[in-house]
Amino acid sequence: MRRSSHPDNEVTTINWPAFKLILPYLFEFKKRIAFAMFCLILTKIASVYLPFILKDIVDTLDAKTPTNLQALVVPFGLVLAYGSVRLAIVVFAEIRDTLFGRVTERAIRRIGLKVFRHLHALDLDFHLNRQTGGLSRDIDRGTSGINFLMRFMVFNIVPTLLEIIMVVTILFVNYGIWFALITLGSILTYIAYSIYATELRTRYVRAANVADSSSNTRAIDSLLNYETVKYFTNEEYEAKAYDEQLATWEQAKIKNRLSLFALNGGQAFIIAMAMTAMLALAAVNVAEDKMTLGDFVLINAFMMQLFMPLNFLGFVYREIKGSLANIENLFGLLDKAPKVKDVENASELNAPQADISFNDISFAYHKKRPIIKGLSFKVNAGEKVAVVGTSGSGKSTLVKLLFRFYDVDSGSITINEKNISQVSQHSLREHIGIVPQDTVLFNDTLFANVNYGDPNASKDQVMQAIEMAHLTKFVNSLPDGVETKVGERGLKLSGGEKQRVAIARTILKNPQILIFDEATSSLDSQSEQAILTAINEVAKNRTSLVIAHRLSTIVDSDNIIVLSEGEIVEQGNHQQLLALQGKYSKMWQLQQSNN
Repeated sequence: MRRSSHPDNEVTTINWPAFKLILPYLFEFKKRIAFAMFCLILTKIASVYLPFILKDIVDTLDAKTPTNLQALVVPFGLVLAYGSVRLAIVVFAEIRDTLFGRVTERAIRRIGLKVFRHLHALDLDFHLNRQTGGLSRDIDRGTSGINFLMRFMVFNIVPTLLEIIMVVTILFVNYGIWFALITLGSILTYIAYSIYATELRTRYVRAANVADSSSNTRAIDSLLNYETVKYFTNEEYEAKAYDEQLATWEQAKIKNRLSLFALNGGQAFIIAMAMTAMLALAAVNVAEDKMTLGDFVLINAFMMQLFMPLNFLGFVYREIKGSLANIENLFGLLDKAPKVKDVENASELNAPQADISFNDISFAYHKKRPIIKGLSFKVNAGEKVAVVGTSGSGKSTLVKLLFRFYDVDSGSITINEKNISQVSQHSLREHIGIVPQDTVLFNDTLFANVNYGDPNASKDQVMQAIEMAHLTKFVNSLPDGVETKVGERGLKLSGGEKQRVAIARTILKNPQILIFDEATSSLDSQSEQAILTAINEVAKNRTSLVIAHRLSTIVDSDNIIVLSEGEIVEQGNHQQLLALQGKYSKMWQLQQSNN
């Protein structure tokens, strides 16, 4: 099973160019970002100044003061200042987070909506070949990646670098080069080790994730096939297979835990050595009266302050690397161009009555396997034309071409003598309604699924469409009526019930062209008759194209097109085709003998 990019399994390098992709969305809020950066700088200045107040408090308490009043007032004032600066750090940080959080959230919203619209604009071929789970994860991880990258770049990496520069400069100016070199050297060593250890650790994290995914996949697959497991009494077999997956996961997690110990242990060793070296040097200077006790406390505070945000460096490094890859995957979706596009200045289709003509059209999904070969026929306004033939003869492909999910390779399809490639796809599809072979419903109420045909329709119009589709009796039998949830993909309804919902939805859309794509092929005789009654009522005075498997459903058609391997071999009405004693007649006799 293919897995989409993830920071723990496929990303090997940091993809910095991906960072540029989100900058245009952020720079829409330049003033807000500038003010957030100003607050960030104030936060760091206050943070760096805090140890100086601590130093003054210690030095004041350590000094021999001339009066008791001074001994009380001065330290109290410094402690008050210390508390005020600490409060200022929190306030400035909260203002920064609030300002920049709004920028990030708006950027994620804009990008998410843009990707969503773009995916709906892509052609059917893309959606037939995509993996829904992988696509969903790419979108989710991409938006999460933007959020993580912005939060840690702005709130962790940049402030930490700014603080390091400020502290190293202060130590060099106030205490000499050795203090600055030890601090800078230890930080660089810490960063280098964290990156190195994280790179080594990635293989164990990857293995743990793969094992976790495999065990989850096995469990879900087994539970989805619950009935099959019971049919074959394979509960123990499934449990054993699942336990084997869990054992692999357990071993991967042990190695992952050990690698984490190595990372954290190494980081702790570097911090301990740096702190020891700095405090030893400071202690020597205090002992020689070159520094005060307050200076000793200041240096200790600086070191703790610097290493605290670096504790998360391994995690941040790995996540930033993954986030940039996920952002690129997200924007990669936007780079995919639809194969079916509207022409520039495409006109709007206006067809109160619709004549449809297929004019010498040819089409192939793959060049080596042509599906439609030089096919021509016409559906006059108000007529019912049926297309029949064996599987693979190109019947359903005609529907996809009429909807313009694909463009023909040659020839043309016209509605009222207007080439459908010259009108907007939106206006074309507004004029066509379909009752498909496999009706897929949203996991919502029955009412909402019918209302989807025209979201602006009133409740009375929806109920009228339900009545016309002969759904009223069924709806009245439900405890919750039209508010009944139909389940994912409409699984709580039978085939016939779903078909009638599809008919009701199409009635509500009120198109001039109706397509019935093998709408009764999987139904029993009683359900079929109910559906046919509804179809015939709906199709009155409309142009209808019926893709049929059961010939008994299209005997009243004005014209029947018989396809074989993408070509018309016969056409005429039911009686004419029977009289020919050809392919249609044989199909009819075969189906009648099976009834």
